[in-house]
Amino acid sequence: MFHALSDNTRRRMLRDLADGERTVGQLAEPFAMSLAAASKHIKVLESAGLIRREVRGRTHLCRLDPGPLSNAQRWLTFYEAFWTDRLSVLDRLLRESPLPAPPTTDKDADP
Repeated sequence: MFHALSDNTRRRMLRDLADGERTVGQLAEPFAMSLAAASKHIKVLESAGLIRREVRGRTHLCRLDPGPLSNAQRWLTFYEAFWTDRLSVLDRLLRESPLPAPPTTDKDADP
């Protein structure tokens, strides 16, 4: 799923599908790409389970399937909390630690 979400074109297609179903042509329209190229992006989104495609005659209609996104959100939320806790501990430790004295050089030595 994260591979599918890594591409800006596919993320934009998902945003468009959030407003309702679209044909492959409608999904391709905002981009300078062929229907074949749009279809490749759509296949990646389908493989990730993020969209469903329905064929009505010669028209391919796509709709968003938000279920996998909620699974990803739960996974990301866990790691967000994990790293927030770790970074909070690091911040506290750094604030509690005295700053080390700057190193002395020969210039700082008494003559």
